[in-house]
Formats: sequence, C-alpha cells, structure tokens
Amino acid sequence: MITPIVAAQDGVISRVSVGTWDGGYGTSVYISGGTYGSHYAHMSGVNVSAGDKVTAGKTVIGWIGMTGRTTGSHVHFEISRNGSLIDPLPFLQ
Repeated sequence: MITPIVAAQDGVISRVSVGTWDGGYGTSVYISGGTYGSHYAHMSGVNVSAGDKVTAGKTVIGWIGMTGRTTGSHVHFEISRNGSLIDPLPFLQ
C-alpha cells in the first residue's frame, strides 16, 4: 500500500526536488506559508509542482518513500518559523 502525505499547512509549494540526493533527503517538497515553512523528505513520489497552492489536511503532496539516505520507508517532516526549526507536533493535532 502506498501511503499518501498531506500538507500540514496552507501555503504554496516553494520547491520540489525529485530524483536528487538533496543533502540526503532524496525526493522532497517544501511549502511556504507566511511565517511558517514545512519540509517533507524521503518521498517515493510527488503530486505537486512549485507554485501550487495547498490546503492543510487536504492536499496530497506525495507518498511515503525511501529516497535519499534512509533505512526504511518514512517521511522526514520539519516545520520552521522564520528559518528556525520548531516542534512540529502542534501542526499534526
């Protein structure tokens, strides 16, 4: 089964990296949403392009994968505020 990944925030796709190493992250999607940004990595494929608008909890941005440097299927998920990483848990609840 291919597990979809949905956007954790409203925003715009700022960058998509497919088929590259991307610093060990492999296939990645980056979302900009004003003060906050989010990064999803190790994806098996993407469903969005740079410039696409996304809706939190609704837009499927891609699927769980094993690209880049990883030992198993998962999504690497980060949230940043003004360029600094913050706890992503509140965005998932």
